[in-house]
Amino acid sequence: MAVEDKKSYLMLIDGKFVTGEAGMRSVINPANGKAFVDVPEASPDQARQAIEAARMAQKSWGLKSPLARAVIMKRIAVLIRQNARRLAEVVVREQGKPINEAIGEVGGAAEFFDYYAEFARRIQGEILPSDYAGEQVWIQRVPVGVVAAIIPWNYPSALVSRKVAPAMIAGDTIVLKPHEDTPLSALEMARIFVEAGVPAGVVNIITGRGETIGEVLCTEPGVDLITMTGSVPTGKRIMANASRNLTPVSLELGGKAPFIVLADADLELAVRSAATSRYMNCGQVCICNERTLVHRSIYDQFVTRFVEFSKSLVVGDPMQANTDIGPKVSREELEKVEAVLAEAVAGGARLALAGGRPIKAPIDGGYWLNPTVLTDVTPDMPIMTREIFGPVVPIMPFDTFEEAVSVTNASNYGLSAYLFTNDLGRVMNAVNEVSFGEIYVNRIGPEMLQGFHVGFRESGLGGDDGVHGLESYMRKKTVYVNYSGAATAALMPYGR
Repeated sequence: MAVEDKKSYLMLIDGKFVTGEAGMRSVINPANGKAFVDVPEASPDQARQAIEAARMAQKSWGLKSPLARAVIMKRIAVLIRQNARRLAEVVVREQGKPINEAIGEVGGAAEFFDYYAEFARRIQGEILPSDYAGEQVWIQRVPVGVVAAIIPWNYPSALVSRKVAPAMIAGDTIVLKPHEDTPLSALEMARIFVEAGVPAGVVNIITGRGETIGEVLCTEPGVDLITMTGSVPTGKRIMANASRNLTPVSLELGGKAPFIVLADADLELAVRSAATSRYMNCGQVCICNERTLVHRSIYDQFVTRFVEFSKSLVVGDPMQANTDIGPKVSREELEKVEAVLAEAVAGGARLALAGGRPIKAPIDGGYWLNPTVLTDVTPDMPIMTREIFGPVVPIMPFDTFEEAVSVTNASNYGLSAYLFTNDLGRVMNAVNEVSFGEIYVNRIGPEMLQGFHVGFRESGLGGDDGVHGLESYMRKKTVYVNYSGAATAALMPYGR
């Protein structure tokens, strides 16, 4: 199927591919700024239908053995890999990610299903001793029920899997809404789910605006868990809406990752790592290097090498294998980054690498921005405290490790942090003192499947990945099993 085929994109509700009752929406290719395909938009009633379909399917799905669910998940992984190139090209066209990064993303989408399928024999309960003879206390892990998942635009394929795979193995059913700017990857995955034999209603994919469809998903009483990856303001709104029904939420929100380079670090490794972390996916990653802190003794060397490395990167057609940086995802996101940059310069920051929009764009009409490096920044500048989400990096010197930790922790965010040093004592100090959910030492992301992707403060609550991420998709049930035939209730002290 060609990605330009406008008749191919339909939503998935209760095992059926359906059109949207709220009309159609054009998807823009960020490389040229042109609409290239239309997708349906769901009505609020269709969102409720998807929730009801998930509700009706959950009992039978939850009663299947985890191994039976895993068999289907393994088929999904195989189909993703068989269609990897086509799925990657869809990511490039709707999101602007360079093709090599998109291929990696699709590979990760398959791995989520392989990884969580392995839990078919690993979902464990507990047996505790009772206070009474002839009795046991069982704590079982059971499906949470119906999951509503809302994902952003920066990883439109992998984030589908990150939400759907743990829900499926846990015995949950799910209604997923992709971002309205990048719906195609999720709709492509819907086809794969059906082909793999996912029963009707177990996975539902609907498209539409957050303020309408997202609102329904977060306020309907038929939803048992809301999981969302996205911005802090959206996360707060979801949490407020979820409070109406006391619906549990798992939120992975923004980040302002510090990249700390101590004097003893491998300078070449630190420079390349800092640049890669900043510029991957055009800086549109929640764990990106958002503020680089370098010990003063090596600061000038670091800045010089970092600027030179930044100049060597190819900003170009994301379909070309030699492209390092593609376009921003949308005009709105491009202008947001430009506003943050202009504010920083007006506030006294110096452009060590001017960057900005290319004089001649790689492709006319696209949302292009060259790598930009700022120095003469201070910790209180907005560019050091607010998320940038683009190929712009402020670099600040520090004199002591304690100063670097203080600047690092003085943030409303607390997702990912980086430390480059060969001093084990400093590493352990950072582990104890840096108040972030993830710390990378002498390496950069991405995070691993078996880890736990979790943020502190305004970076969210709950978390994704690994056994701890899976916990969000299950609830605990306590069962008191008396097999002695004695009536233990009469033996209990009054008021206990």
